[in-house]
Amino acid sequence: MSNTRVREHLVRRFEEHRIVVWHDPEQEFSDELDVLAPDGVDVVRVQGDEFAVKHLVTRERPRDRFLVYRSGSIPAGADNWLLDLELAYCVFTADRNTLLRTELGLTELWAEGLFLGHQGFFKNRTLLGRFKRLLQPGDDQTDVQAKMCAAVLNQTEHSFSELVRSLLIAHAGGDHSDYDALAAEGLTEFTWDGARKIYGYEAATPSMADFVLWMFRQAADGFAGADSRTKRNLEIDFRSLRNDRRSEDALKTLAKQAEKDLAWGEHARSLSLPELVMTDTFEAAEQAIIGALTRAIETATMSEREAHELIRQRKQRSVWFDDYKRIYAALEAAAAILPRIKTLEIGIASFDDGLAQYRDELYRIDQLYRQFTYAKNAAERKQPLETLAVTVENAYVNDFLYPLGVAWQEHLDRVESWKSSALRSQTSFYSRHVEPVLQGGRKKVVVIISDAMRYEIAEELHERVLGENRFAADIDAMLGVLPSYTQLGMAALLPHASLAHSAGGDPVLVDGRRSDGTENRSKILASVDGAAIQAGDFLALSGAERRELYASHKVLYVYHDVIDAIGDKAASERKVFTAVKDAMNELMDLVRALASANATNIVVTADHGFLYQDGKLPKQFTLTAEPHGDEILLKNRRYVLGRGLKKDQAFRKFTSAEVGLESDLDVLTPNSIHRIAKQGAGSRFVHGGAMLQEIVVPVVSIRKVRADTVSPVDVDIHPESDKITTGQMVVKLYQTAAVTAQRPERKLRAGLYFGDELVSNRVELVFDQSSEEPRDRFQSVRLLLAQEADAANEKRVELRLEEPITGTEVWKTYKSVHYTLRRAFGTDFDF
Repeated sequence: MSNTRVREHLVRRFEEHRIVVWHDPEQEFSDELDVLAPDGVDVVRVQGDEFAVKHLVTRERPRDRFLVYRSGSIPAGADNWLLDLELAYCVFTADRNTLLRTELGLTELWAEGLFLGHQGFFKNRTLLGRFKRLLQPGDDQTDVQAKMCAAVLNQTEHSFSELVRSLLIAHAGGDHSDYDALAAEGLTEFTWDGARKIYGYEAATPSMADFVLWMFRQAADGFAGADSRTKRNLEIDFRSLRNDRRSEDALKTLAKQAEKDLAWGEHARSLSLPELVMTDTFEAAEQAIIGALTRAIETATMSEREAHELIRQRKQRSVWFDDYKRIYAALEAAAAILPRIKTLEIGIASFDDGLAQYRDELYRIDQLYRQFTYAKNAAERKQPLETLAVTVENAYVNDFLYPLGVAWQEHLDRVESWKSSALRSQTSFYSRHVEPVLQGGRKKVVVIISDAMRYEIAEELHERVLGENRFAADIDAMLGVLPSYTQLGMAALLPHASLAHSAGGDPVLVDGRRSDGTENRSKILASVDGAAIQAGDFLALSGAERRELYASHKVLYVYHDVIDAIGDKAASERKVFTAVKDAMNELMDLVRALASANATNIVVTADHGFLYQDGKLPKQFTLTAEPHGDEILLKNRRYVLGRGLKKDQAFRKFTSAEVGLESDLDVLTPNSIHRIAKQGAGSRFVHGGAMLQEIVVPVVSIRKVRADTVSPVDVDIHPESDKITTGQMVVKLYQTAAVTAQRPERKLRAGLYFGDELVSNRVELVFDQSSEEPRDRFQSVRLLLAQEADAANEKRVELRLEEPITGTEVWKTYKSVHYTLRRAFGTDFDF
């Protein structure tokens, strides 16, 4: 070591001490003492005159600074007559390890052995630099070794759980460099000693592969013996590692390998469904649950409520849930639709009754069918749903669509004019839903027309709007025009006195003017200070341009075409339910964009609905009969327009007058759900006819309000005692109300704290129960006390519920309650 470095170290010693005793057994620095001594420090050489030196520095000159230099061998213990001086002040040696230990503040006796055992570590400038940044005054030997490991792994946290996290992530990726680096620095023994003391892992030849297998075996056994500290520590860290986004994927990778090594998939086949539901260690459990749940739904041995609760539990506790979330969505829809269809008694008393039933209840079956089909088609794996899909398809088509079509057709055949006292006509849309808002001249209205958005889709959209803060919404229905197709439906929604087909059928005329295309519709709307624009063009505008457009007109019609654009083509019709998903997302974007442009009154409606079945259309649903008449102008799967059309038992004929049109054309619609044989467009997605799904047209009225309309459900803590007397505790939490669109789920995490230190595991919970039954809205959370809780014995600890701050990774306290920690220390805490 250079003289300069030695002098620097001496200067630092004298900043803290008046006397420094220098041990130099080999007399390496004897000739340079006067040069090395800091300014203002007298050098005293010990030459068998220890008492004289002691008297000089303590009695004769008690305020001066001295460098007491000792060469040769130094007597040990009581034979060292300057021992009291050395203990009272400072001993200095110029060997590198001693100086470095002193520089780091590691002057305890155990530090000398640590330096000798890890010389490579302390000679590595990079590792030493990281290590210095981690050291804190008061670190004990375990802290120091843990921070040495952290320095090797280049991480800022040094807890054992963080060390294990890094090693497991690397091991999952087949990267052994971190473990090898620890081994190179002689730190693996410390690592495995920590695993033994903290987790209870013991092995003659410990390794990462063996540790991983052992850890998953403990997890598969439910951490049996969790009353012992080591098992609690293991369970706390295992769950924390699996639920943390930093290590979740790695733990799942390791779980898949451990599942194979332990042949746990075979074991899963012997477990009952309740036993499977209580575990989420391995993916095989998820697959077994899905299989059992699928069979139970198919055989009707599980109620909708039971299936919903099982799926909700898996969502709450399983790390595998998201890997199968679309399958679960399909299962939940199937569990709801099959019993509904099975118990459905289709009884329609009248034309008006049929419309009202569909608006109030029957739409739900179409909605569930769409949700099932979408989830099934988008599922991560198709195989688990194959037989269930056939069951749902058959039930929907044969036990719902067809019987409903037959029952409804009986009343269609009796209708003399296309009117209803249950639903107002689509032709009255402007006078009923727009004009009243404009009265007085102050308010404006935006109308969004989404092509083919049938009623059940709008009902789901309505729920989504209610889930947006500061929005209010209502849903109503109209009797759609006949034929239920785009040109006529779009025309009916415009302000008008009369509607008529042109001589060739299309375009439809509004008060004698063409109504096809955005430009023609803008001309019609100009009479009421309105304008029309395509949805894509509106969204492409800047914020300022949107506000200017809105401010410039009393009425703005925004035309949105996603569902019909996909469904009305044979090549893409099977993607229609995906298009529905996209359409709802775009409609929500439109509503938000319009609200940002100062729109406060927004009406979302459609031109018509549609019929759809995902399976191949059975031959019996395609008509063999051909429509006949003097002149057929337009023929589609679900309607015919022409002159002098002939009556036929396969069709229902309407004159223009009967459907409220001012023209000389007749309309034919095929009975029930039948399709007309036709080349071209597909047969699964159809509209134009008179089925309820086609002609019950939605109207969603949306208002932007100033007050908050959405607030997550409240959760209360129900403690059974104010004391904790064991190494774990269970507390009940109560969701005070059922989840609704305006009272959405609340996400919380629970943990025990002593001051600001977490002294237990931390459990994330979602309160999403939609049941009105209070007993269904309780959840229990089990917390395991960590070893940090030792310091809190006989003191107050806090059960804290925290919730995330939106848009951040920060959590804030939601509610809390205090307990007294009162445990008897005994075998529960022995390693």
